[in-house]
Amino acid sequence: MLNQRLSQKQTQKLSPQQIQLMKLLQVPTAALDQRVKEELEANPALEEGLENEEETQEEGYGDTKEEAEETDEPTLDDDFELTDYLSDYLDDDTAGYKLKTDNYSSDEEEKTIPVAVENTFHEYLEKQLGLVRLGPEELLVAKQIIGSIDDDGYLRREPIAIVDDLAFSQNFMTTEEEVLRLLKVIHKFDPAGIGARDLQECLIIQLRRKFEAQEEEGEKNENLAAAIKIIEQYFEEFSKKHYSKLQKQLNVKDFELKDIIDEILRLNPKPASGYAQGASRIQQYIVPDFIIRNDTGELELVLNSRNAPDLRISDQYKDMLKSYGQTTRKKRDKKQREAVMFIKQKIDAAKWFIDAIRQRQQTMYKTMYSILQYQYDFFLTGDQKRLRPMILKDIAEITGLDISTVSRVANSKYVQTEFGTKRLKSFFSESLQTSTGEEVSTLEVKKILTELIDEEFKKKPLSDEKLKNALREKGYNIARRTVAKYREQLGIPVARLRKEL
Repeated sequence: MLNQRLSQKQTQKLSPQQIQLMKLLQVPTAALDQRVKEELEANPALEEGLENEEETQEEGYGDTKEEAEETDEPTLDDDFELTDYLSDYLDDDTAGYKLKTDNYSSDEEEKTIPVAVENTFHEYLEKQLGLVRLGPEELLVAKQIIGSIDDDGYLRREPIAIVDDLAFSQNFMTTEEEVLRLLKVIHKFDPAGIGARDLQECLIIQLRRKFEAQEEEGEKNENLAAAIKIIEQYFEEFSKKHYSKLQKQLNVKDFELKDIIDEILRLNPKPASGYAQGASRIQQYIVPDFIIRNDTGELELVLNSRNAPDLRISDQYKDMLKSYGQTTRKKRDKKQREAVMFIKQKIDAAKWFIDAIRQRQQTMYKTMYSILQYQYDFFLTGDQKRLRPMILKDIAEITGLDISTVSRVANSKYVQTEFGTKRLKSFFSESLQTSTGEEVSTLEVKKILTELIDEEFKKKPLSDEKLKNALREKGYNIARRTVAKYREQLGIPVARLRKEL
């Protein structure tokens, strides 16, 4: 049975302008240039450059009241009146808004990201390939293998996947055996370890290369031979630092095992990192969104000048709109009315974008200024222990902004201080109560935890239980599982894996 009911529901919808602002807030300064460029390409009514401040504002373009009554010709949009629009537009501050403010960095940064013009890592490998005597088909397979090596120097694609790649992209059939045979050829290339399929193979290739080189010179290195045996036969024990088991298997003393392990530790686990230009990817540089300067004890906050691009409404589009405004309605044909609507839409879109950039600047500055005031002691001293507990809600309440807005600013923005460039997100932390009842930041606890681990006796590193007791002695009431959580967040391994010989 079908029923009809009438109900009221209140929902909140964001306007296109609000959505545009939210998207712009998420864009870091390093990517803002590209976003502005995209908008300039998409909207011909938007231009780079400062607005002409000497331009006189003329009013009164469009139909007079009498002329409007002379015809009943319909418009494309009943709500659109050109006269009113022109009047509103010419009175609008946004059209003549200068995005440059007093609060931006005066530094003239280069707007291009430096890119190395030297050969890439893969080109370096292909040059070595040219020194090997291979047939055309072998060369094709070898180049496919080199192209599949990742930026760390590893081949993490299976041989069968490379076979399929050649079949689909080159229409060339080969076998897994052929791929593996040519991979062994590439294993002889520099740097040692290149093309390995995992860490164990990478270390074995490097150790064997060193052992063979010393053998050719008539030297005999027993430590290298023992290191090869460890990696080939006892790799799991080595990776988990079960040194007592290794001693038993190799029948060596403490100092002898240490020398053998040192041979392994001198190897490069990421062979591509030794190449001058690194891997084939272009390095990404962090561009700070804010700059905090210390002027004899007084902190000054400025926006990076890249956050203040010079944008304006196209003079050509404004002139076109004014010329159409001078034409009486009855003399306008359909194409002219469509042209007017098109120009209006483009100018509106340009004004919205300029306004969104302006609001982005204001929102970013307001948020960062509140963070600066909240964490003033840290920005003054650089001491991480001075960081106060701070959550998104705290800054949202100070600024009057929504928590989601503060989150968008904090997640992708960086601030340059005299103590280094920091991510805004790193200043936020929960609170923890000390034995005296004082609220401290969890960042402070993590800092002390790091110091305790740095200072521990590496032959007998502190367990999580001992770290908990050490923190409690300093007045931090913390559970062992919380110590383990903080340690993992800091990327510090368990005590057994921190042990040194």
